[in-house]
Amino acid sequence: MATDRDVVEELVHAARDRSPEVARLPEAENRRHVAVLLATGLDFLERADEPGAPDFEAAHALGADRAAQGISIDGLLRGVQAGRTSAMKIAIARSRAAGVPDQVLLEGVVDLDRYTGALERHVVNGYHTAELELSRTNRDADTHLLRRLLLPGDGPPPDTADLRRAGLSPDNPYHCLVSDVTEPGAARALERRLPAGGVYGLVEGRLTGLAPHPPTTELAVRLVVSPATRLDRVRDVHPLCVAALRVTAEVGVHHLTDLAGAVALTAQPVLADLLRGTLTGLDRHDDFHRELVATALVYLDHGQRLRHAATALHVHPNTVRYRLDRLAELTGTPWDDGTPTVLRTLRHWWALRTWLDRR
Repeated sequence: MATDRDVVEELVHAARDRSPEVARLPEAENRRHVAVLLATGLDFLERADEPGAPDFEAAHALGADRAAQGISIDGLLRGVQAGRTSAMKIAIARSRAAGVPDQVLLEGVVDLDRYTGALERHVVNGYHTAELELSRTNRDADTHLLRRLLLPGDGPPPDTADLRRAGLSPDNPYHCLVSDVTEPGAARALERRLPAGGVYGLVEGRLTGLAPHPPTTELAVRLVVSPATRLDRVRDVHPLCVAALRVTAEVGVHHLTDLAGAVALTAQPVLADLLRGTLTGLDRHDDFHRELVATALVYLDHGQRLRHAATALHVHPNTVRYRLDRLAELTGTPWDDGTPTVLRTLRHWWALRTWLDRR
């Protein structure tokens, strides 16, 4: 179970389904902790008969990270307990399928329950320890203010005095920044490289902030920056930055407005599926079909110009023409239909992109 990716995914989904607060974190953050805790459990069971206390540092770190990320203790325990129940069910089912005798299975379940109980206690201890440390710092106050500004349901928006105490001017616009950094230590390191005069903290598990100007240095992370926005509107802009972060895979600073089209399209998943369904002649498991779709996307991305697309693909223009013709035969859709309109090109691009991404 400790090395099975399917098990990790099942425990992640169990935790996210049971705890809405945990579900607000990036899945990669949930996946990281589940994998570490499973590996810790394996080590615990293998050394159960050895003297000395087992190492629960990973559980302590999980609790500390969730406190820093603003997850309540109730939300944290809901996720931990859901993962615990799911792990027990999987272990029992796999043991029975492998023909493990009932007596041996019972002994194993008792050991597993002992581990998960100890795990839960260390998670709670790590949470409370971090909570006490955070309460002594200005960072916690700034993070709490940031969450009140950006998240509905995290308390009333801060008043003018609160904003000024955090160094924000109610009359000035700020750029909303959302990064893919989730680990608190890495978040603090990145924060030191962001513009001075802003407020930064972990919001929904990601390093987020309000900056007086966009970052000017190269960053080895994914970070989305909105246009300068009044503080009374940043709550509407923040979810757009989060959505933009999901649609870009390249490291670096990305401007929200540059990703506006992709963000708008991802907000219509049902329509995307309907468009994907129009490509009935394509087989998702056929490498040649995927090559045809990828070629058509490059063709559309390069202004429907054969030579530009061929240069980008490092092939002859006739090869691009052949692939487009084959794609038209398979789908019944011409991909170079005269003088293209913006909306027709968008419809073609969206259908192909959705088909390729969801193969």
